[in-house]
Amino acid sequence: MIEKQLFGNTGHMSTRLLFGAAALGEVTQAEADQTLDVLLAAGINHIDTAASYGEAELRLGPWMPAHRSQFFLASKTGERAYQPAYDSIRRSLERLQTDHLDLIQLHAVLEDQELDQATGTGGALQAAIDARREGLVRFIGITSHTLHAPAIHRMALERFDFDSVLLPCNFMLMQNPQYRLDFEALVKVCQAKNVAMQVIKTNQRRNYGDEPHAFATWYLPFDTQPEVDLAIHWALSIPQVFINTSGDIHILPMIINAAGSYRGRPSDEQMERMIQEQAAAPLWS
Repeated sequence: MIEKQLFGNTGHMSTRLLFGAAALGEVTQAEADQTLDVLLAAGINHIDTAASYGEAELRLGPWMPAHRSQFFLASKTGERAYQPAYDSIRRSLERLQTDHLDLIQLHAVLEDQELDQATGTGGALQAAIDARREGLVRFIGITSHTLHAPAIHRMALERFDFDSVLLPCNFMLMQNPQYRLDFEALVKVCQAKNVAMQVIKTNQRRNYGDEPHAFATWYLPFDTQPEVDLAIHWALSIPQVFINTSGDIHILPMIINAAGSYRGRPSDEQMERMIQEQAAAPLWS
């Protein structure tokens, strides 16, 4: 059984494992339908997708007429200006075959100037606010994907009451002293404001090198059950976070198994031993 907790101030009891629908970006509809069966069997009740995830919204759309009420449905827009962002939200609704999103997120806001544009006059945030006023979305979040992510999110939360943030978090990344300090400072802000925290790249082993990309993920994932268990259990030990599953449908069952078997935080020694055994390359270039 995968633990549930309130997703920030939304009132929704989300499974702490959220389905990262980037995994559906390049699969067939038949493969996507099989994945839905996996989600339903596991009791996962929260789907996170994005306009930029290939065909993911189109693959999710056929599920919605029968299953919309079973999922907290989130998507993202990578647009920074008002009209393109508003149009993106409308297009996501059409592709997902739903009349509303539970969460729309400003996607991959990496640099300060992007945040300025998105949250400024005529920016994407205003489009999200108008969509919320019109009943097209219920809540508004923001995502960022680099070492600067915790700082971006803290600045964003000073400007607007976002309902959720999303950023990288894994054991190896948290060995970076500055990132760890920034992440912990963001945790305090999110606790104070009751903002949901979503984490990505939790199952990241290392960046791809010259080897062929064996998985659909943007990074080389851990791909054996003992490794996945350690990576997922370590992240689940952070009480505030929800984990977005890796972007590959073939890794999904192992991540679900790991979340269902969670009994507590692995020791640092266990984590370090696993990393040493994998001879992990630096995570960030």
